[in-house]
Amino acid sequence: LSINPYKLYFTSQISLASFLPLSGSIKQAEPVDESSVKKMILTFEKRSYKNQELRIKFPDNPEKFMESELDLNDIIQEMHVIATMPDLYHLLVELNSVHSLLGLLTVVDLLQELTDIDTLHESEEGAEVLIDALLEGQVVALLVQNMERLDESVKEEADGVYNTLSIVENMAEFRPGLCTEAAQQGLMQWLLKRIKAKMPFDANKLYCSEILAILLQNNDDTRELLGEMDGIDVLLQQLSVFKRHNPSTAEEQEMMENLFDALCSCLMLANNRDRFLKGEGLQLMNLMLREKKMSRTSALKVLDHGMIGPEGADNCHKFVDILGLRTIFPLFMKTPKKMKKTGTSEKEHEEHVCSIIASMLRNLKSQQRSRLFTKFTENDCEKVDRLMELYFKYLEAVQQADKRIEGEKHEMVRRGEILDDGMEDEFYLRRLDAGLFVLQLICYIMVEIGNSGIAQLQQRVHQILNVRGGSVKVIRHIMREYAESIGDGKTEEFKEVERKRIMDLLDSF
Repeated sequence: LSINPYKLYFTSQISLASFLPLSGSIKQAEPVDESSVKKMILTFEKRSYKNQELRIKFPDNPEKFMESELDLNDIIQEMHVIATMPDLYHLLVELNSVHSLLGLLTVVDLLQELTDIDTLHESEEGAEVLIDALLEGQVVALLVQNMERLDESVKEEADGVYNTLSIVENMAEFRPGLCTEAAQQGLMQWLLKRIKAKMPFDANKLYCSEILAILLQNNDDTRELLGEMDGIDVLLQQLSVFKRHNPSTAEEQEMMENLFDALCSCLMLANNRDRFLKGEGLQLMNLMLREKKMSRTSALKVLDHGMIGPEGADNCHKFVDILGLRTIFPLFMKTPKKMKKTGTSEKEHEEHVCSIIASMLRNLKSQQRSRLFTKFTENDCEKVDRLMELYFKYLEAVQQADKRIEGEKHEMVRRGEILDDGMEDEFYLRRLDAGLFVLQLICYIMVEIGNSGIAQLQQRVHQILNVRGGSVKVIRHIMREYAESIGDGKTEEFKEVERKRIMDLLDSF
């Protein structure tokens, strides 16, 4: 084994395991059971203690602790076999070796195997005990400190970063609740720093974007933390590259999508809407919509998240000020054909565009509101014609879904099955999936422009309804259902006010 002992001295605390072959060091002959695992763990403890002692005694003389280092590595490699028996994980905890393992940063590979998600699910009990002990030992903080020391221009150390991120992903998948703690233990800061580092795109940058999106999923604490760390600016800077250029590989496209998902997650939080506004996020998304690159689809999704609900009012006004209406209405008038590349459906596109227009109708005041209504009167009310075209398209899709669902319900009743709330929720989700939500947005836009005070808009809506045999009664029914389901996650007071506002609009329609 020809390794420079001085180099080893600096890296052994990091990932010595990656320098040594795994298979050669595991003793195949000995059967593995509880007593042999105990023996293995105690041997590890002894060797770990001896190595530590020699390191303290001869800090400047690596040759003196070289042998103990290799002995320690051998036993760590043998311990990989424990990863095949999660029901014995409790021994690691009972014999206090989790603490020792965390003190040694040579064990990234071992921890990765121990926390492999499939293995964790094999024995939930063993997994819970191990994860508890790792968290108690501040595992994420230690892993982050370790990653900070690694030099990714060295392949082994770049692999060490990848394997470390894999440990975090495994633990977060097994126990989503640890995301807040992980983010606060320095992981969020490290991820943002690594994402904005001026380094060529690689597998680690992609993985960082993935972990970031995972941390932010359904978690207001991590969203707030990212906002406080100027993370919105970091995301916008990284995404600005894709304004005029498409990602050059499928992996880079995946990273772009992860960063867009992270941004959408962050915008669920009101404080981050303001940071997005100040960071000129609207201008960037508007440019992306005009440039017609791959980023356009995701930019639309971000605008939808940034403008929805009362918290989106400032963004709605700013969007009109930066001439966003000129960008959004061509996308409303014609769904782009080039969306297959980005994996977006026609329905998704139309949903985001209608949602953005509905948000503006809900939030805009005075002059900006007038500008929006004027758009609908342009070119002989062509946008009203398009709105009605979409209305009949989605009405038919939803009516077909309703017919199928009614048939299934009838069949279930005939078989004597009970239609419980769970089933009803599932049917409702299927209706939304068929296009009910887009239909509700279209009806909302219709009702708003019908109440705009501009006679030609209201006349055009009713004229097309009459010609195509449509009914105001159907629109009222769709809007009542919409009003009932509104304000998910909002206060009761907000829901009540919003319902009343919609019903008042309906009465005047």
